[in-house]
Amino acid sequence: MQTIGIKAPPADTGQHTGRGARHDLVPLLAGAAVAVGGVGAALALVDLDSPLRGPFTLFFLLAAPGAAIGAALRALTPWGRAVVSVSGAMAVNLLVAQGMLALHVWSVRGGVVAVAALSSLILLLTLVRRPRGRPARRWTT
Repeated sequence: MQTIGIKAPPADTGQHTGRGARHDLVPLLAGAAVAVGGVGAALALVDLDSPLRGPFTLFFLLAAPGAAIGAALRALTPWGRAVVSVSGAMAVNLLVAQGMLALHVWSVRGGVVAVAALSSLILLLTLVRRPRGRPARRWTT
């Protein structure tokens, strides 16, 4: 009788590991997004005149709360999580702007700091509430 099993390929042989190119690019793209967002926040906080300041800061203002909300909603399907994350990011930005305008304390630096603080708070609360060792339950409806 023959035993059928899956053997891992030997190390450094150049053999295909079964992972697609998409899986290899995800960490690279995530790192690039963090770098672009960080540069955008830094350019806004330093008040440096650069043609990249506007687009990079806008990317930070959408990506930081969107990533935090997306991390909180791991149980949703990918498309549902994307829609809710983008909508939530826009809502966070609008609420920060409205609150700062109502209090007469509007500034670009203050807005970036407030959005970063709220995004960090959402992400921190998500990490604190997530039970260890138990994967998130999937909602398919």
